[in-house]
Amino acid sequence: MSYNASRMKTVLTQQEIYALVGEDLERVEDELRVYTRSPIGPISEIGRYLIDAGGKRVRPALMLLTSRMLGDVSGATIRLAAVMELIHNATLVHDDVIDRAATRRGHPSANTHWGNPMTVLAGDWLYMQSFAVALGERNFAVLDTLIDLTQRMVEGELLQLTYLGKADVGEDELLDIAYRKTAHLFSGCTRIAAVLAGLSESETERITTIGMNFGMAFQLIDDMLDLTSTEEAMGKPVASDLKEGKVTLPVFYALANGGADARTKVLRVLEERGFSSVSPDEILSLVNAADGVRRTRRLAADHAHRAVDALEAFPPSVYRDAMLSIPEFILNRQV
Repeated sequence: MSYNASRMKTVLTQQEIYALVGEDLERVEDELRVYTRSPIGPISEIGRYLIDAGGKRVRPALMLLTSRMLGDVSGATIRLAAVMELIHNATLVHDDVIDRAATRRGHPSANTHWGNPMTVLAGDWLYMQSFAVALGERNFAVLDTLIDLTQRMVEGELLQLTYLGKADVGEDELLDIAYRKTAHLFSGCTRIAAVLAGLSESETERITTIGMNFGMAFQLIDDMLDLTSTEEAMGKPVASDLKEGKVTLPVFYALANGGADARTKVLRVLEERGFSSVSPDEILSLVNAADGVRRTRRLAADHAHRAVDALEAFPPSVYRDAMLSIPEFILNRQV
């Protein structure tokens, strides 16, 4: 299903979107390399390993595009865009330890290289480094945003752990986890751009909502791709969420609408923490039979539409075109 962008005059490709902030992203990359240096060898090694592993830099790109749409990109924007990527990487490091993940972005995860204790501490250091950089801006609204989103992300992780290995989790609970774990960081990117641009409270809230809806759409597609993509494309095993004990929204639909057979097979995977008795293809078949993939994609598209509706209140520009094109990138991505 392709996102319906018929209301737009110009739909930009992913490459065109990134090209608009290409030079800004290079400056963010330079900041990231500075911020991950430490006289403590393992911190620098792990920091350099994470940065070199790449990633799409979706969050800093979103913040930069928002800033360009609202006015300009300052030195503070570049520094805080790097902070958002640092926080994201710190979260990934901790997630990999919690999930006992062996790979990340097609490479061995940091915890397989340095072990859990050192990796957890390096993740903690990245969080503190993020706040140290942000504190240098002397902007309480920025700090409030960072504290709030970090707390929500930790709450989301704790909620997810509460339901780990359990099939009795509802749709509202799963959406709340996505809202806290992923959407809040996206909303922080757009909100900080609005704060730096000096927008009014109502405009700042509108921009925050745009980021929140982009984040929800991104996470829902992530949950879908975990089942429908390939290990080569994702850089990690297919259906790794369920293998780690996590029920995601597409699997919830199979549990809710797939009958006794679906429940038995999903429970077996959760109990075994693997696919010894049930294959990933069987799970995907159950999800498809319950219309789980289509329903998840439709919900993601609903969030994307809400973001587009809110964006139309801002003056036309190539940067607004880029923001309006983000749903196409999110909803039709393969990784």
